[in-house]
Amino acid sequence: MASTSRNSTAAITTTNATTMPAISKIAIVGCGTMGKAILTGLLESGLLVERNVAVTACVTSDESAAALRAQYGTGIQVYCGSNVAACREAQVVILCTKPQVAQSVLVEEDGMHEALEGKLLISLLAGVRIAQLQTWVPASTHVIRAMPNTPCRIREGMTVLSCRATVPSELRSFASTIFATLGRCRFLDEKHMDPVTALSGSGPAFACVVLESLADGGVMMGLPRDVAIELAAQALVGAARLVLATGNHPAMVKDSVTTPGGCTIAGLLTMEDGKIRSTLARTIQEASTVASTLGNRQDAGKK
Repeated sequence: MASTSRNSTAAITTTNATTMPAISKIAIVGCGTMGKAILTGLLESGLLVERNVAVTACVTSDESAAALRAQYGTGIQVYCGSNVAACREAQVVILCTKPQVAQSVLVEEDGMHEALEGKLLISLLAGVRIAQLQTWVPASTHVIRAMPNTPCRIREGMTVLSCRATVPSELRSFASTIFATLGRCRFLDEKHMDPVTALSGSGPAFACVVLESLADGGVMMGLPRDVAIELAAQALVGAARLVLATGNHPAMVKDSVTTPGGCTIAGLLTMEDGKIRSTLARTIQEASTVASTLGNRQDAGKK
């Protein structure tokens, strides 16, 4: 693996042996919940070892740094309050900070502009558009937006990527390779990213409310709590995998379980009485609306 001094910038180069860019280090800036989910998935996938790629994690507190070192040991390098140094050494920067502080990280930290020259920046910032990001980084920086979700931690995630046509295909391929190791991955036009954030990014939280509610029903009818949670969780996992594996509409899966005069149709009618369809659909609508405003909040904070 090529070494890079802290006083130089490791820009992306391409190799003759492969269409993939010559990437030896990835920096995860803002390694909180989502950053750790990606980090864990990458380490467990074996991709980093296979491609001889090192990874650094950047945090802002000594406590967070100590926790990362305790969790991952020597598998990663941890930087505390040194985002610029980490980005200078990496060819790929995954930005996982809160949207409200992203501008201060990319624009106001001394040396960051030079550190990002010629790099690939993968932004996980909800609501922050590519056009907005491009104004904060050098013109030579390639920007890809990504919206993964927390099941990436166990490599069962869903990630949607978006970028401009000017981003080289080998960099799009590398980004896709990273997130494909963490579950499913696909590219979409940026106009879809707000509903993607609501449905896929926030979706695990909404699904857990449904899971918990189903388990509560089981407990009410006498099942032990741990058993009820296991049954509810596996029912949701199994139904979801059945839809993905067969390509059938969810209604077909539902109808295959529903027999005339049976307990399933009785339960379904109760759900319909509670307007569960419109409630869940409106949940995504509202979350999408809020996602669209997240990129504006940091600007308001500067005023």
